[in-house]
Amino acid sequence: MTAVMGEGVLSPGAPVVGADDLGLTRGDGCFDATRVHTHDDGVSDVDNLEAHLARLNRSIVGLGAQPDDLDAWHELVDEAVASWASPGEATLKIMWTRGLESVSSDPVRMLTITPMTEVALAQRHGIKVTTLTRGMPSDAFADAPWLLGGVKSLSYAVNKAALREAKARGVDDVLFTSTDGYCLEGPTSALLVLRDGVLYTTPRGATGVLDSITADIIFDRARNNGWQCEDKLMTPKWVSKADSAWLVSSVRGAAPILELDGKQLGLVNQVHKKIVRWAGF
Repeated sequence: MTAVMGEGVLSPGAPVVGADDLGLTRGDGCFDATRVHTHDDGVSDVDNLEAHLARLNRSIVGLGAQPDDLDAWHELVDEAVASWASPGEATLKIMWTRGLESVSSDPVRMLTITPMTEVALAQRHGIKVTTLTRGMPSDAFADAPWLLGGVKSLSYAVNKAALREAKARGVDDVLFTSTDGYCLEGPTSALLVLRDGVLYTTPRGATGVLDSITADIIFDRARNNGWQCEDKLMTPKWVSKADSAWLVSSVRGAAPILELDGKQLGLVNQVHKKIVRWAGF
């Protein structure tokens, strides 16, 4: 399903953007994504929509544009979700592009809803991960706003290339590392680590790591249950000695890392169940 601001839900095969749309030709745009759960009666729930729309707006501002009208986004999402009746889980992707390259135009605002992939569902039971360098130090984004740290950009060619490399290596996913040796994030996920009773995730800001809604929710609920949670720059070696580790995201949920660079990692099942529950899955 596709819907466009100002047009509503489109019929299958209807035109969506111009051939010289800057999101298409330059990746000049941003997006966000979350899970839709549709019950047998056709009623759908959207996970943490307010948080995802707020993050979309932060990305838009990070691209040098004015904040968007979130009420209009709510109306478009509501219309699309009301028209979606496939029971089970699906992915809602909301997208903003700067518009046409050849002439002055308004930004394009659109969304898609697609069924959850079998791969994503299967990976909730565990993934094998390889580390790949992102080619930058861990503080590369500190004084470089033009690098768009924390912006969920439509320019995903590097992330897709990394996932193809993971597949070529016979594993499921990637954990990006900095040139000074620290773990950052996955192409579509945040790192969460349990070690000695403490939950850790990668610091944001200077690292350029995206603000993870799922990691934040897990941390909030963990702290409310008496857990210690910290931001920490972690090396792959340090992570490999953890009690458990996950790549967490709003669509896939909490995928436990069972293998990192060929080394088996443990999984504390009782904690894993808490993490999944705290993530809302």
